[in-house]
This record gives sequence, C-alpha cells and structure tokens, in this order.
Amino acid sequence: MKRLNEYEVEERLEGLAEWRVVDDEIVRVYTLDSFPAALDFVQEVGSIAEHLNHHPRIIIDHKNVTLAATTHDSGGLTSKDFELAEACDAI
Repeated sequence: MKRLNEYEVEERLEGLAEWRVVDDEIVRVYTLDSFPAALDFVQEVGSIAEHLNHHPRIIIDHKNVTLAATTHDSGGLTSKDFELAEACDAI
C-alpha cells in the first residue's frame, strides 16, 4: 500500500473532524456517556477493524477511547488508515 505524502494526509484530514496527526499516526479521542458505552464502542471498532483487516491502537480510559491508526507495513499513513477512521466516525 502506498504511503501518503504530507499534502495527501492534510487533504484527507480535512474530511475528518477531531482527528490529528501525531508521530505518523492519525489519532482521535472519543468521549462516550459511560464506561459500558466505551466498551460497546470498542467492540464495534473491533468488528470494523476485523472486516477491514486493519487494526488501530486502542486505549480505554473510563469514558474516553483513544484510537490511533497507521500502516506499519508502509511505514506511515495510507488510505487504509483514513478508511478506518471514517468507518469509526460512522458508529
């Protein structure tokens, strides 16, 4: 998979609210209503990740869920990361 250049990354970020680039990953923190809601959200993210065969780093901190995505095989961000982000935002 082709790694995106800086211009392509910025262009793709324009369509994603609240995602930002941190150290060659795109990262977003979701705040849910409760810890059980955060767990349910992570379950849905897991299903999407399995379907896309692209798995984010997930951190659960009470009601906050942090997702971080990068394509390790390509050494940075690819369209797969943005596809995953868009799918997670649609939950």
